[in-house]
Parts: sequence; C-alpha cells; structure tokens
Amino acid sequence: MKRVILKLSGEALFGDGGHGYDDELIMNIADQIKTLIGKGMEICIVIGGGNYWRGRTSHRIDRCKSDQIGMLATVMNCIYVSEIFRSCGIDTAILTPFVYANMTEMFTKDKTKQYLESGHVVFFAGGTGHPYFSTDTAITLRAAEMEADAILLAKNIDGVYDSDPAKNPDAVKYDSLSVSEMVEKQLGVIDMTASVMCMENSIPLRVFALKEQDSILNAFGDEFSGTIVTVD
Repeated sequence: MKRVILKLSGEALFGDGGHGYDDELIMNIADQIKTLIGKGMEICIVIGGGNYWRGRTSHRIDRCKSDQIGMLATVMNCIYVSEIFRSCGIDTAILTPFVYANMTEMFTKDKTKQYLESGHVVFFAGGTGHPYFSTDTAITLRAAEMEADAILLAKNIDGVYDSDPAKNPDAVKYDSLSVSEMVEKQLGVIDMTASVMCMENSIPLRVFALKEQDSILNAFGDEFSGTIVTVD
C-alpha cells in the first residue's frame, strides 16, 4: 500500500468528560502518520462529525439542513486536527467539495495529487457536499477518485465481528472477509452505498481499533490484528 485514506470517527477524538478534543491522542496519530510519510506513504484523512452532530435531533429540522450541519462538523474537526498535525511538523491541506470562505480549498484530483506528492497530509472535509450521503460514502468516493490502494477504518472496536461484542460476549471476530460477505451478513461496517462502491472499484478495507498501540502503523505491516475486508 502506498496511497490510503484513513477514516477517523469524530467520537474517537473526544477529550476528557466526553467533550472537546483529546490532543494527546491526536498527537499520537500525527506521530504515526509522520513515520509513514517518511517511508513514502501518501495519506488522506476523512473525519466524521459525530462529536458535534449525529443526524436530526428534532423533526423540526429539515433533513437537508441537518446533513449540512453534519458536513460543517467534519470541517471543524479537520481544521482542528490539521492544526495539531502542523504543530507536530506535518504539512497539511484541507479540501472540501464546496466553497468554505478562506478556510479550505476546493477539492480537485490534480490538486490532491500535487499535495500528496509533496508530502502533505490531505484532509477531505465536508463529505460529498450533498445531503443523504454519509461520510462512509464520502470516503469511498474519494478513494475511488484518488485511486487509493485501501481504506483504513480506525474505530473504537478492534475489527469486524459477527455481532455487537458490547452486547454479545460470544461475538466472533473476523480476521478477514469479503465486502460481499459483509453486506450479506448485514454487519454494518459501512453503509450499503459505500459497500457497493468498494466492490465496483475494487477498494479493500482494513478495520482496526484506533486506540491500540501503533494501530495505524500496524495497518501497513504483518503486525496488523484487525480485520481485512477484501473485494474478491
């Protein structure tokens, strides 16, 4: 793998007390990514907005407007994490599918490639720019556009299970499975639209626990202990 897109959940960035940001965690992520860039890897990042907004909290809010709030939440997260990365000596760029004043740049494939080739970490913020599409869909869309070698899903759980391990102590973890199996078994790792895009564009996934020691680095090597999702 040379070019990957890393998906971070917004909730995973929470600081103490379930609010703000965990700067120590973000700096640890930055250290791992800095090591990967030093080895010639090209890293793009998508961050969810769940620490700010998780869908409509009131039916008085139109679905489209609710989704727009979620898009803006991802922009705020990317700006914050980008700044922590910069403080760790990493060059960054934040690209969005819509004009966001002077805070981000408009996404194009050519611009992204230029940034990656110059050693920048590229943050894809704002989802797809349209309502009714999740960050799962946004990450697979960007992975397809950028011809990424894989999508890395950093979660609060250490892989894909046959049922929710928080509810079922006998849940079984998969070392590997295919995207089609994941869909057939309704495992809910990513949504249906994103799953179909992965199958159509032959984009494999690696699912792992973000907070495990060197988890992002291990996703590139033999020490990976999460779940590999193939497109065979």
